[in-house]
Amino acid sequence: MDGLRSSQMPPAASMHKAMQIRPIPALAAAALLLIPAAVMARPAASKLSGPKLSVSEQAMVAAVDAGSPRDLAQLEKLVNQNSGSRNLAGVKSVSEMVRPEFEALGFTVRWLPMEYTGRAGHLVATHVGKRGAKRLLLIGHLDTVFEPDSPFQTYARNGDHATGPGVADNKGGVVAMLAALRAMAAAGTLKGANVVAYLTGDEEDAGDPQDKARADLVLAGKAADVALDFEGLARDVDASGKLVDMGSIARRSAQSWTIEVTAQSGHSSGVFGASGDGAIYALARMLTAIRNEVPEPNLTLNVGMITGGADAAIAADQAHVSASGKTNIIPAKAIARGDLRTLSPEQNTRAQQRMQAIVVRDYPGATARIIFEDGYPPMAPTEGNRALLAKLNGVNAGLGQPAMAALDPMKRGAGDISFVAADLPGLVGLGPASTGDHTPAETVDLPSLSLQAKRAALLMSRLSAEKR
Repeated sequence: MDGLRSSQMPPAASMHKAMQIRPIPALAAAALLLIPAAVMARPAASKLSGPKLSVSEQAMVAAVDAGSPRDLAQLEKLVNQNSGSRNLAGVKSVSEMVRPEFEALGFTVRWLPMEYTGRAGHLVATHVGKRGAKRLLLIGHLDTVFEPDSPFQTYARNGDHATGPGVADNKGGVVAMLAALRAMAAAGTLKGANVVAYLTGDEEDAGDPQDKARADLVLAGKAADVALDFEGLARDVDASGKLVDMGSIARRSAQSWTIEVTAQSGHSSGVFGASGDGAIYALARMLTAIRNEVPEPNLTLNVGMITGGADAAIAADQAHVSASGKTNIIPAKAIARGDLRTLSPEQNTRAQQRMQAIVVRDYPGATARIIFEDGYPPMAPTEGNRALLAKLNGVNAGLGQPAMAALDPMKRGAGDISFVAADLPGLVGLGPASTGDHTPAETVDLPSLSLQAKRAALLMSRLSAEKR
């Protein structure tokens, strides 16, 4: 969603126990034939001295490579179908494109209509595996920020990169998810996996009321053991100045707030006297106090709009303001609107309480109220999330990739996984790397799509082999 990712690209490694080599089904054996002979002849230990991949894991890697042309064709098809959040028919069309992909893998697919929230709906695909095995919740989205009136509408490839609306966010992520699941099927590891793939149709612009729009996702989180978010891979510059893949174990919240101030009006000659200071001075003092008293590490506050005068208002679209008045009239109305971003529910509560306390202080001749709106909750960097990153780094070691450090949460925006983060551990960023998200310069790094599919397939297979 919120595009505060660093410039993005491929992941990395840590230690993981070598997996037992077991007989594999015919599909997996066929996939192994696709591995180049030069690769099969390499020494068992990688140059990073990571653990070997099991035979089934090698089959998954080979299956992703073999399926790459199909994946790229599917990506182009999805991108060329507009699915702006408010284009209900377009979002539904994208859902119908991916439905058969899940069904071919043995998933039961259902559509959750959400027209009453002003949005199309959500696609939920369920695969039932072994009883007692961990249950995985895969999260992605069908919509983009580009509505039908946007001039940015089509897919274009240039070597290892491609541009297009949602080519990374999140159609590239959906393609990576499907590629990983197909690789698991080829290797025989999908059969026993308990997986729910939940693709929302309004991640970029949630339906209203939001609690209804996300109710089913929250329930899915409560029923699962692990959440894996297929939004884009984050990349950042390390101490040596090199761009490296990062692991995302946290996302900050995104919540809007509005302060409305009402004050005594009158002739400007009476300001500072019995009539008080007016609404604008009062609002200015509130905002100054909020700036000075509320911030703490990992918390930001932004004032996005402000208006005031003898009369003032914010338009219904909450993106425009109006005001009227004169220089010789004490302003009777002032309004400010902004956002609050925090890293944990506790920090969010603390910030709201401080802001509320500031707004109700004594301001000469004025009274005020603050309204906090529904938004994206925070995803705190829990120990469970760190443990998942360690497991991903175990996968990376087997793939010969360097270990990924945890990304600074200040560099990642809000997203749907946050709605389930309080109930289970999760990881963000299993989709491909990209730059320019949410702009007409959105560009996906195509090699990272295959790499991410391999990482996801191996990680999901290993997690699915664990007991609840």
